[in-house]
Amino acid sequence: MKTVTRKSATITPLLPTSTAGSLPKPSWLAEPEALWSPWKLDGQALIDGKHDALRVSLHEQQQAGIDIVSDGEQTRQHFVTTFIEHLTGVDFENRKTVKIRDRYDASVPTVVSAVSRPKSVFVEDAKLLRQQTDQPIKWALPGPMTMIDTLYDDHYHSREKLAWEFAKILNQEAKELEAAGVDIIQFDEPAFNVFFDDVNEWGIACLERAIEGLKCETAVHICYGYGIKANTDWKKTLGSEWRQYEQAFPKLQKSNIDIISLECHNSHVPIELLELIRGKKVMVGAIDVATNTIETPEEVANTLREALKYVDADKLYPCTNCGMAPLSRDVARAKLSALSAGAAIIRQELTLTT
Repeated sequence: MKTVTRKSATITPLLPTSTAGSLPKPSWLAEPEALWSPWKLDGQALIDGKHDALRVSLHEQQQAGIDIVSDGEQTRQHFVTTFIEHLTGVDFENRKTVKIRDRYDASVPTVVSAVSRPKSVFVEDAKLLRQQTDQPIKWALPGPMTMIDTLYDDHYHSREKLAWEFAKILNQEAKELEAAGVDIIQFDEPAFNVFFDDVNEWGIACLERAIEGLKCETAVHICYGYGIKANTDWKKTLGSEWRQYEQAFPKLQKSNIDIISLECHNSHVPIELLELIRGKKVMVGAIDVATNTIETPEEVANTLREALKYVDADKLYPCTNCGMAPLSRDVARAKLSALSAGAAIIRQELTLTT
């Protein structure tokens, strides 16, 4: 993997483990086991509390043996709107109800004028994380298509035009994150599993605009969503085979994105679809975030063994299916430990066969 060179940087092992995004917040910072819960602190206490939570999240990942660490999204309430809150042109008081990813209604802010980014959003947080560890770090940003799906557009009146504007803004942020020492910048695009025509017509091109000029590694995370009722109910309508990835994979395989992050464990995704992105690095979701049941290391290993039929070992990154913010901290810690233990099983098997 491309990493920022550091004198004492940790050597990345074969099958490096990581999380897809969010981890549970401490109960003193926000309501546990809930998405988008209000902060319990304010002012300087909130700033300090967010940074303390970032340090705790990093420690818990390290204790679980995670190789590529993140901030656990401790400084943001929502993986999309927290970024948008820092942009001009979006009115959070003037809200409209829209259907998110054709799945559930939500009250969202309104785009009222040209969008822009007056200053960096997450860069200071990323610098703090970089100071805490020599391990490779990954930072998640919302993707352009998922951003436009979380807003009501009363200015551009064009999903594509607004997405291109967001792509330029994301590229500005990504370049500053890279300069702060981030090794992998991940763009979260669950909308890629819904708006298939748009994905192929301009969605992937917008994503490539967001990564333009970056030297660090880039990833796109395409999942079936958090383990919340709206998402689990939707999954029940998808039938015995979830072939949504099939729509975007051919074009993603030819794209400039380095890594594709997918939901694989306890999903109905035919694993052979991974053949369509042969040659790409793949973050294989081997942890189900929609259940409190803790995977055994062998269950994780089985998911990875299946993926290895279609992904070369040096390109397979064991990961979680999605973020784990709605889970308890105990469950999340146990799942991360299982992920590490399952990856260790496969590393040992690969060592014995070489």
